[in-house]
Amino acid sequence: MAEAEDLKSSQYGFESRLPYQPSVSLVAPLSPCENTRLKGRISVTMSSNDPAATSADPTVGTLHLTDSRTGRQFELPISEDSVPAIGLRDIRVHEEDFGMLSYDPALLNTAVCHSSITFIDGDKGILDYRGYSIEELSSNSNFAEVCFLLLNGELPTASELDLFHAEIHAALDMPESMVKLHAALDKDLHPMSMLESALAALGGDFPESDEVLDAEVRHQQIIRLLALTPVVAALGFRHRQGLAPVAPDPNLSYAGNLLHMLLGDPDKPADVHPAVERAMDALLVLHADHEQNCSANAVRAVASSRVNPYSAVAAGASALHGPLHGGANQAVLEMLDTIDSVDDVPAFLESCKNGERRLMGFGHRVYKNYDPRAKVIGQLAGDVFDVIGENPKLEIARALEKAAMADEYFSSRKLFPNVDFYSGLIYSALGFPPRMFTVFFAIGRMVGWVAHWNEMMSDPSTRIVRPRQLYTGPKRRPFVALGDR
Repeated sequence: MAEAEDLKSSQYGFESRLPYQPSVSLVAPLSPCENTRLKGRISVTMSSNDPAATSADPTVGTLHLTDSRTGRQFELPISEDSVPAIGLRDIRVHEEDFGMLSYDPALLNTAVCHSSITFIDGDKGILDYRGYSIEELSSNSNFAEVCFLLLNGELPTASELDLFHAEIHAALDMPESMVKLHAALDKDLHPMSMLESALAALGGDFPESDEVLDAEVRHQQIIRLLALTPVVAALGFRHRQGLAPVAPDPNLSYAGNLLHMLLGDPDKPADVHPAVERAMDALLVLHADHEQNCSANAVRAVASSRVNPYSAVAAGASALHGPLHGGANQAVLEMLDTIDSVDDVPAFLESCKNGERRLMGFGHRVYKNYDPRAKVIGQLAGDVFDVIGENPKLEIARALEKAAMADEYFSSRKLFPNVDFYSGLIYSALGFPPRMFTVFFAIGRMVGWVAHWNEMMSDPSTRIVRPRQLYTGPKRRPFVALGDR
């Protein structure tokens, strides 16, 4: 029984073993108050005689709080420009009260973890993987190197990269269960639904993946997911087209192999121009990670239950499936379809300002400057169309970007092009239907998901995710029999 209790304590540590012990310093004593739900204000100050106020590290100090409901004062430690939310629990009207909660519905201002994987400064338009700028990585590196970087913290040496390639190539064999699964799926099913189903089902082929606390087992599953995600994605694509699967070719690059399995034939390789392969590789790099986004948060939340990683990343893929996350580039393409020519761009922008239409592919929750990924993709789009021929939509897109950037209405609202603005144009130019766009996003993002999963499973402070709520329903009431209602 003691062992079972200890296991429960480790799994539900938000109640029994808090990773951060409350350290609010109560300055004034508790005083009686008649209403435990009394509304009030919390006043925040930094006293001038606080040693932290003149500290060499401006991210460390003490936050002084005054509760207007009781007049009591509290202190919270500041570290890394943050305060521990659990410390608010000691702010209460009566001793028996649960304590104060922070209300943040979409986690807009809540840090849920420490992470060393990706850094974003949205105001300055900065995106770095492990300290390297996305512009440098997408121009000078390739997706395999970036995968190694995100997983291990450093760029690989030549020998390390060769070993990494060998591990992925050795894991390319598709389980027969995947072929049977896709054969049973309706060909009209959305390709993301196929991918979500396949990722979750893969866990059944590798039952050892349940040992999520074993570092070596985690490494094996990471390699498998990186190897098999493009394989199952291509399998779903070809199933929808009524085509036979194409076996992976270990002699090709990651992006080259993906295009080969999508566009090739079982008896001959795909004829892919190097510029197209390079564009696909760069798109995978640009989508590889983006800090604590909706799908990464979904992976972390589900994985906190210690489920196998296949189920966790299936949750991430489900989150990515949503039109507010991974489906935005499809919306851009549909928007461009409504603009007949460059001459119609001014009228279209006016209709956006009047609220009649929406400007898709502009603006971002994080970036209040030009999305650095959009700059790279804009150049990639030009390179691809130089090879396959000019596309009128690209001309319209560039005219739309130029006009919007010159319009104070959009620039003052920080509505700059984001990663979705040009990516859909590239995928469409390669002949892929819009419903496949999010699948490509998921293939690139897989390494970010498993990097976050591995990081959190290695973190001793990880606990099962269990948010609180502010209950707005009725108070307890007596049950009324059916005949009396």
